[in-house]
Amino acid sequence: MIGFLRGVLAQKHPPALIVDVGGVGYELEAPMSTFYALPAVGAEVRLHTHLVVREDAHLLFGFATEPERRLFRDLLRVSGIGPKIGLALLSGMSVEAFLLCVETQDAGSLVRVPGIGRKTAERLIIEMRDRIRALGEPGPAAGQPAVAASSGAAAEAFAAMVALGYRPAEVARLLKGVAIEGAATEDIIREALKLAAGK
Repeated sequence: MIGFLRGVLAQKHPPALIVDVGGVGYELEAPMSTFYALPAVGAEVRLHTHLVVREDAHLLFGFATEPERRLFRDLLRVSGIGPKIGLALLSGMSVEAFLLCVETQDAGSLVRVPGIGRKTAERLIIEMRDRIRALGEPGPAAGQPAVAASSGAAAEAFAAMVALGYRPAEVARLLKGVAIEGAATEDIIREALKLAAGK
């Protein structure tokens, strides 16, 4: 099991990134909560990791904080929840917000996440109720977003949200409500996810 990676951030294209560890490039997928905390490409980064082994692939997932990784692991134990939905959940809400949804039995907020229907939301609330106490206090807020935006920031944001499970037409609608000019990819996605959540 790979517990964490520390190396140089070589690439980041939400939800995928590559970390160069001693000349070996590790490909990871990460939720947007982690992308908000990433430094600029070329800087050193340390990520908590979780490895999912399937018959056709070994998938490595990275997280900025230990509470994010613990929640992701607990989500995977829930019937019907896979890595894609786990990433979408952590991209659509913070660990604290998810814990609040479970504690208050707020299925309505959970169904706004792509891939989660009413039955899945109710199952999450029931099965996670006893597990959330083990998550403890979440870590500090995510760090600063990247300063400079690439010319294709809007296109990258579009691709990232589709990869998270949103329909292309819905992503196009959400991005129309976001100030894109001069914004970093992570900032565009953050604002679009807020719109999707009705905040």
